[in-house]
Amino acid sequence: MSLIMALIFALLLALSFPVAHALVVGSTLGIMSSDHLPLFAIIQQLFAPTQSFPLIAIPFFVMAGDLMMNGKLGQYLIDFATDLVGRFRGGHAQVSVLGSTLFGGVSGSAVADATALGSVLVPWQKKMGYPPAFCGATIAAASTIDILIPPSIPLILYALMSNASIGGLFFAGILPGLLLAVGFLMVCNISARLRGFPYEKKPVAWGLMFRRGIYAAPALMLPVFILIALRFGVATPTEISTIAVTYSLLASAFIYRDLSWDRVKRAMIFAGVATGVVMLLIMASTAAGWVLTLEQIPERFIDWAKGNFHTATTVLLLMNGVMLVVGMFIDLPAAILLLAPLFVPLAQTYGIDLTQLGIIMVVNLAIGLYTPPVGTTLFIGSMLAKTSIGGTVRELLPFYAVALIVLGLMSYIPALTLRL
Repeated sequence: MSLIMALIFALLLALSFPVAHALVVGSTLGIMSSDHLPLFAIIQQLFAPTQSFPLIAIPFFVMAGDLMMNGKLGQYLIDFATDLVGRFRGGHAQVSVLGSTLFGGVSGSAVADATALGSVLVPWQKKMGYPPAFCGATIAAASTIDILIPPSIPLILYALMSNASIGGLFFAGILPGLLLAVGFLMVCNISARLRGFPYEKKPVAWGLMFRRGIYAAPALMLPVFILIALRFGVATPTEISTIAVTYSLLASAFIYRDLSWDRVKRAMIFAGVATGVVMLLIMASTAAGWVLTLEQIPERFIDWAKGNFHTATTVLLLMNGVMLVVGMFIDLPAAILLLAPLFVPLAQTYGIDLTQLGIIMVVNLAIGLYTPPVGTTLFIGSMLAKTSIGGTVRELLPFYAVALIVLGLMSYIPALTLRL
């Protein structure tokens, strides 16, 4: 069954089928090839994961981010980031990094970040004299910081698959997100110095920067509120997600005064569509995981790893290699849902902390978002910069180096994964 499922899945992916559809078709045909399993079993497996209460947090966090970022706040964040770093060497490119870091505490979506920020920043950076490919590379890499800064939809998906604490994962994502931000800021600065990129020489308007910081403060407080609430057990992640929507509505209505019924309707539709995509992936991966479990594939994988890898260090190297390769071909949410059932039992066997594994997995798969052949943010960055994929990839080389260093730190220094 599992062999037929894998072959059908690979064939449909090669034919550019959506991952979720390829998994459903592959799982169904795998079940049909069995003589002792009813086809109705696949329907039960598709339905079962939809009954998980923590999943309710996904549409609410998505809606809160959309309400915040599609009003005046998005421009306030960009202006504030420009005030902070625009006068430094490479500062115009650093705005993408700093903007993504600030944006990540609101949206939690790399694709939303790359599209929303990139559509504004990339044309501006090109106008200021930056190479188009470098502009596309910067937003492609920087936008992935979003999925580490809480709230993070990929970390919620991993928590669902591993039973790890969502709050613990949110806290653990802060440090790698900040390390990536610092590393990417350094890449922008060093590149600007070596290649003579232009920079702002006007004196700092401290009063204007302070006012813009005040305007952006309500959004910047949202991730702080989430972390405080989780730390002190004020509410569950699902309850916090509904509070975040209420907070976003109140901030838009009474602070930014740009709330309208059209914006609320748009945010609801966007959250519904985004959640539908994620739910279909969850349903499909659960069905595929059930087929693999029936044939004891996870147990066989663990036995093989035990026979060939004898320490946690080498097992982490194995998992990192697999995740880097898978992330190059499969989108991040689907990769998490496929790999977690294999790697969580293996990590437990070798005493690897599940929170640490979650951060390693998301950092790994985030690199895949701007790595060919199917990197989502790579395509978005290249499209916005109107440059070739190859040109953007060449400019991404120092960003890859930074990301791999952060990945190594998270993998082999467990103390760096913060705890509640």
